[in-house]
Amino acid sequence: MRFSAFLKTRGATAAIFMGIFYAVAMLGIFLPGYTAIPGNLHKLPIAIINDDAGKNGAMIAENLQENLPFKEIKTDITNKHALKDLEHNDLALVVHIPKTFSENIQKGEATSSIDFTINEAGATVVSSTMNSVVTEINSQLSTQFSQQTAQGVLMNFNVPEKQAAELAEKIEKSYVGNVVTINEIPDGMNHNMLPMFLTMAGYVGAMIGAMQLVGAFRASRGKASKTRLFTYVQITALLIALVSSIIAVGVAYLIDKPSGDLFFGIVGQQILNYMVCFNFTAILIFLFGEGGMILNLPILLMQTIANGATITRDMMHAPYEWMSHISPMYYSVQAYFANLFGSISPSPYIWSMAAVGAVAMLINMAIVAFLHKPMPVQVSETEVEKKAAEITA
Repeated sequence: MRFSAFLKTRGATAAIFMGIFYAVAMLGIFLPGYTAIPGNLHKLPIAIINDDAGKNGAMIAENLQENLPFKEIKTDITNKHALKDLEHNDLALVVHIPKTFSENIQKGEATSSIDFTINEAGATVVSSTMNSVVTEINSQLSTQFSQQTAQGVLMNFNVPEKQAAELAEKIEKSYVGNVVTINEIPDGMNHNMLPMFLTMAGYVGAMIGAMQLVGAFRASRGKASKTRLFTYVQITALLIALVSSIIAVGVAYLIDKPSGDLFFGIVGQQILNYMVCFNFTAILIFLFGEGGMILNLPILLMQTIANGATITRDMMHAPYEWMSHISPMYYSVQAYFANLFGSISPSPYIWSMAAVGAVAMLINMAIVAFLHKPMPVQVSETEVEKKAAEITA
């Protein structure tokens, strides 16, 4: 056999096609998707709440609105409402200027501070970016208010040494930014990425399982009715979901050590995650057979950006944002963030994920019912012998 003939074999041509296809798919999906960082950072919504009755608070709020690189800045809500939105990741940062801010500056008796609140239980790019933004704001404000205090000190130029030292300390501490972090995530990238890795473990396993079980469904046609075989596929997938989820969560507990109270909730979500992803990925395989797997992989790659673990919907380019609304990975990742690290209920995300799974299962049922032609059920020799024995008896 010549090499040219070998290259024409089905396996060789398929390998060549797959190598080119996935190189183009991965780079064509990942590179445009990640141009959103830092390109779309200005799309993140923040809130600036000024409760200060004096001129200093108004001046700072106005300067921040003019100079911060964010397109959506809310100023017409209360601090309580803003913090609630922050917990749900509807805001990326809350800046609160307290009521006594100007008064503290004028009296010089207390350190003036502004509260900057960040939510860590969300996309990693958001929390890290907001920390950098707050650091820069605090640096500028500290310099500004130190200069203002210094001007007041210079008016009392001839002061005793002890008093001068006290005034110098007052200059240094005239302003201190108060950074508040809610829903803190333990140190280590493994903790930040746990929601995404748990989700991907279920998704990839379910996608491969869908290929194998739908293949078994096709190979078993004629041995049982379509309805019975479809039921067998779903029951088998559920058994795999139970076993693989317990093992996956067990590994996560060995390494990341989440709270023991969350164990059964996480296992339950992982089982749901597997079943939803199974039916989601099975659609293309029921439609196109093994060819459906080729289409499933680019969809998986797209969801690694659209799942919200790295960037939020506000930052995503339109195709990725659209995908996030039908993506089981998006709802699973957000539910894990809420359950593992957040202070809100994961229920809205759980129900959304379940809805995606229910729609996917209905589509699969319709494909099997209307596109897969019925085949006569073949009776095995064993069953014939049993029936013959029953008749003779």
